[in-house]
Amino acid sequence: MDGTTPRPAARTRSWWGWGWAEEHPADAECVAMGALLPGTLARPLPVPDLVRELRIGAPAVEPPPALAHLVTTDPADRAAHAMGKAYRDVARALRGQPGRIPDLVARPADEQDVADLLDWAGGHGTAVVPYGGGSSVTGGVEYRGDGHRSVLSLDLTAMHRVLEVDTTGRAARIQAGVLGPDLEDRLRPHGLTLRHFPQSFEFSTLGGWLATRAGGHYATGRTRIDDFVQAMRVVTPAGTSGSWRLPSSGAGPSPDRLFLGSEGALGVITEAWMRLQERPRHKASAAVSFTDFHAALRAVRELAQSDLSPANCRLLDPGEAALSGAAHDGGSVLVLGFESAHEPVDGSLARALDLARSHGGRPEAKTGRGGDAAVGAWRAAFLRMPYLRDGLVRMGAVAETFETAATWDRVPALIDAVRTEVGAAALKATGHPATVNCRLTHVYPDGAAPYFTVLAAGRPDDGVALWDDLKAVAGEVLHRYRATITHHHAVGRDHRPGYDLQRPEPFALALRAAKDALDPRGILNPGVLVG
Repeated sequence: MDGTTPRPAARTRSWWGWGWAEEHPADAECVAMGALLPGTLARPLPVPDLVRELRIGAPAVEPPPALAHLVTTDPADRAAHAMGKAYRDVARALRGQPGRIPDLVARPADEQDVADLLDWAGGHGTAVVPYGGGSSVTGGVEYRGDGHRSVLSLDLTAMHRVLEVDTTGRAARIQAGVLGPDLEDRLRPHGLTLRHFPQSFEFSTLGGWLATRAGGHYATGRTRIDDFVQAMRVVTPAGTSGSWRLPSSGAGPSPDRLFLGSEGALGVITEAWMRLQERPRHKASAAVSFTDFHAALRAVRELAQSDLSPANCRLLDPGEAALSGAAHDGGSVLVLGFESAHEPVDGSLARALDLARSHGGRPEAKTGRGGDAAVGAWRAAFLRMPYLRDGLVRMGAVAETFETAATWDRVPALIDAVRTEVGAAALKATGHPATVNCRLTHVYPDGAAPYFTVLAAGRPDDGVALWDDLKAVAGEVLHRYRATITHHHAVGRDHRPGYDLQRPEPFALALRAAKDALDPRGILNPGVLVG
């Protein structure tokens, strides 16, 4: 994934599921997938008509006359901004239960528009939910509760320009609403890249990455969006925060750190200076098979603690390897990749393969820029998987993922415990065996980020409640092993219970004080992080 995939012009964003409506599996493919998971439906759930079947009512508030040109009350637009793209969002949409639909959708054109909209909302008791690409999988872009008489979805995608490019310092000043592919297109003529490619890259924005402290595709080194931030501008009800553009600073706590990961609860990120890199010219990749998953874990740990810094270091357990088509022999697969803007990387790949062999790994024969069949199968499945998930949800299945991170001394036992306990809970609840797979998405010298896929027959009465129960079991395991409630999917509303347990109370006290100071009327994304 490098942001260079051609994008057809005539496609429609799905209002109920992931990505492009035209890319969703047809009914026959949904049925074929459901047949592989005992206990699912005989035929797929129909997709409700967006306006007619949802019975969207009139907005509870009228848009302000002075800002009316920025605001729409169109029912379809409002419904499309009601939820993110998690399993629980897709399942509720298919059942015609999208939750609280915003009364207004606003698309500010500049920073002053954002300030004016916040000022109006504060005076009218209107909750403001910042919205980028809408790809949240943790309930981060929906309003839950009844403390506000109206809700405004603040869509930042009209603020999508690259305002300045400093080729000397390799940085750019970028508006927060730009989508990933458009950003890379505008940097490409300068020979530069942000080099941040989350799975949601095609459907997420710079502001969303910053607000959620998103993790990118790359497995080592600068894995998080935080690592690329040079300066930020954030509009809050108390005023606008603009940090200085500096290569580094030791002047007290960083102002940017207050807003990175704040998920729209403290302010609206409008632009940022981002550190860029030269585009890579040298690439090499390969896949390595292991019969022993725990031996593969030890190989990955040694790789992470070496000086090799692979760009890709994804370890797929047997279930995940089979699901992606990377292997079908019951073994695990390590997907390795190296890249550089300056020198060939074949030597680094060769050293990594030697290290993997020392732990029982069997490299595939073909390597090079394109990698091998297993690498290609994994890459294709990586991009296709969210669409297949939605197809399974149409069959009544629970199909979802969650991720975490822990230190190496806890990682092996943590993975085993999640597989065992979540699988047992699903079997008890449904009477059908569940699939609980794991892959490592990011690796560090001191730990790793396991990413779990759960596939289970849903409950006919309420699959969302079943998922909430399974998520609670997973959360208890993560807490027991002192693993984070989220590595890169953000807290949102779905992870609040785990986040409240994880954060130290003095920090929670300071965060509440910051919320009260910056958002005294409590209008910004209520229920996220605090309150």
